[in-house]
Amino acid sequence: MSRSKTHRVLPGFPLTLGYTLVYLSLVVLIPLSAVFLKSMSLSLEEFWAIISAPRVVSSYKISFGISLLAAAINAVFGLIFAWVLVRYHFPGKRIIDALVDLPFALPTAVAGIALTALYAGNGWLGQWLEPLGLKVAFTPLGILVALTFIGLPFVVRTVQPVLEDLEMELEEAAASLGADRGQTFWRVILPVLTPALLTGFALAFARAVGEYGSVIFIAGNVPMVSEITPLLIITKLEQYDYVGATAIAVVMLVFSFILLFLINGLQIWANRSRVRT
Repeated sequence: MSRSKTHRVLPGFPLTLGYTLVYLSLVVLIPLSAVFLKSMSLSLEEFWAIISAPRVVSSYKISFGISLLAAAINAVFGLIFAWVLVRYHFPGKRIIDALVDLPFALPTAVAGIALTALYAGNGWLGQWLEPLGLKVAFTPLGILVALTFIGLPFVVRTVQPVLEDLEMELEEAAASLGADRGQTFWRVILPVLTPALLTGFALAFARAVGEYGSVIFIAGNVPMVSEITPLLIITKLEQYDYVGATAIAVVMLVFSFILLFLINGLQIWANRSRVRT
């Protein structure tokens, strides 16, 4: 009796795994390893002196602090945005839904120029805001605006599928048991959305930390005031300080790995929570 042979589209696990590892090494692992190897030419004292310099520490605070604030803002308004898109029907809904992805497709430099033109002293909004004492362009507030702009889609697109799968019967059951709208949201809806919301928050935060193009135009780039870490790395490269640039890049890279593991953990938690519900 002949055994039936299973025909696969791909040429088998060992070969495809080999292709995957080679491609991953060429595109990701080898370039990242080069950053670590370049920084290893420094002693620990020299490395610490570079990454703990006052100007560098100030850039960390600006990059991480404003990114965290922008991600928190997007978590709130991204949830509201996703709620409107899922729960309500209105003219132009498909257009608004498509516009959510605009920061994905728009080149970051174009976004930075557009935001600067909008919020500058002679811009459409800036000419009205600055007389009121609210200066946006060329300040840390401008960085916040840019990072909020580019991070919004991550929260909306993460929360939206979960909201679409959320059964209305849960809310109806809560209402029939005497819960008001606030109790229904905080005790029924929000616990289901929390894993996806945290994942969207982490993705928006990770995207904001590494953002460069949309920020440099509106930030003003003043050292110790509005200078972000990616810009400082570029500045050191322009000064041919490759070792100093790689030392700061290593710090950003380590933080990126931590964020990556955090995001993967949140996604696993979100998937398990969705299966339970």
